[in-house]
Amino acid sequence: MTSSEVTLVIIDDNPGSLELLSTALSRSELRIITASDPEEGIEAVFREHPQIVLTDLVMPGISGLEVLDRIVEFDPAIDVILMTAHYTSESAVDAVRRGAADYLNKPIPIALLRERISRLIVEAQLRQRTMAVDRELAESARFEGMVGRSPAMWEMFSRIRRIAPHFRTVLVTGETGTGKELAARALCALSPVKNGRLVVLNCSAVVETLFESELFGHVRGAFTGATQDKTGLFEFADKGVLFLDEIGDMPLATQAKLLRALQNQEVLRVGSLTPRKVDVRVVAATHRDLREAVAEKQFREDLFYRLSMVEVRVPALAERKEDLPLLTKYFTDKFAGQYQKTINGLTQRAQVVLARHEWPGNIRELENVIGYACMMVLGETIDVQDLPEYLRFPLRANSAPASGGHSAAAPAPTEGTFEEHEKRLIAEALAHANGNQSGAARALRIGRDALRYKMRKHGLL
Repeated sequence: MTSSEVTLVIIDDNPGSLELLSTALSRSELRIITASDPEEGIEAVFREHPQIVLTDLVMPGISGLEVLDRIVEFDPAIDVILMTAHYTSESAVDAVRRGAADYLNKPIPIALLRERISRLIVEAQLRQRTMAVDRELAESARFEGMVGRSPAMWEMFSRIRRIAPHFRTVLVTGETGTGKELAARALCALSPVKNGRLVVLNCSAVVETLFESELFGHVRGAFTGATQDKTGLFEFADKGVLFLDEIGDMPLATQAKLLRALQNQEVLRVGSLTPRKVDVRVVAATHRDLREAVAEKQFREDLFYRLSMVEVRVPALAERKEDLPLLTKYFTDKFAGQYQKTINGLTQRAQVVLARHEWPGNIRELENVIGYACMMVLGETIDVQDLPEYLRFPLRANSAPASGGHSAAAPAPTEGTFEEHEKRLIAEALAHANGNQSGAARALRIGRDALRYKMRKHGLL
């Protein structure tokens, strides 16, 4: 199928109607697939993933409304038109409420049907072009591992480009989870020492008594347990970049020695009397307000001014909500590939839930949420029910007592492989439906055929 071609599946148990409809609707940009059996028609929908489905309402075995339900479960974006010779306003309202794009009374004037189908073709082609543009924009919105096209992000990208060729020290600030390490990596990748090492030290994870040895190294016998010489991270990062994450957690005593190393570009190993010259660029990052820490005597003022001569601020996700669809697509594609699943995106209502959330955990929280949803979804479209509970029931989450003053974040996917999770979810759905496959399929929001395929795959059939 070409990018501008649209697929239509017609389901009608009357072969004469199928021939008439397919002939009347034939046009160059429309690929038509017909099925006289509703089960075969549903299978064609699963296999071909059409943009439009035209189905009769009254058919043997499966009604048009059940066909509609199973298609909506498979992909709510598919436009489904119902046809019936038994029109009632109540059934029309019910069909629209369940997701039908239109409800037409037989016999349908060919001109009217062509007009309705033409309108849906135009809308489908517009969606295809929009998706193509989105893909192009997604590519253009990537900058050294970061994703964004909001003004705040473009400003940061521009600042990094200007700073990278010249910096000796840079301070990267931003809330937890915003991507400060990605900014540091971008600075390194665009710097003259891009072929050198990027050495990372998380200052909040180092025991205070080992800080000096970790940064500057030590000589044999310098202290108990120092059985051999050790190279510090400053020396290891020579001709490269040293990234000091959470610099605000560095002890004051070590801060003084760090300042000296930055000023002189030399280090003194613990227990040694001989300084060693180094050529190191330093990127320091923090989520704390270092000016406030300086006022409270928790951070050296001279080191702060040395580090903050050039500052890069990474915006919070709440400040760049316009990047949310782009980031959501990026993480959905990432986890779909990781879990080897076909995931086409999120339903509109799921997108609304994400847009309403304040994202206190920033990009890291969003990544966790999408990773969780991609693991839980059994169909090809993430819906509200696939999102973590605290997003689905925000009032319940907000009323829970706070723990340690931290904002709630998405639960990480529980232990086990994707296959194990899928098998467990299917088994639970079957148990709750007392073994009824149609009920379990509805609960899982997938078609019954898709459920039976997964049951066979996991030995549940």
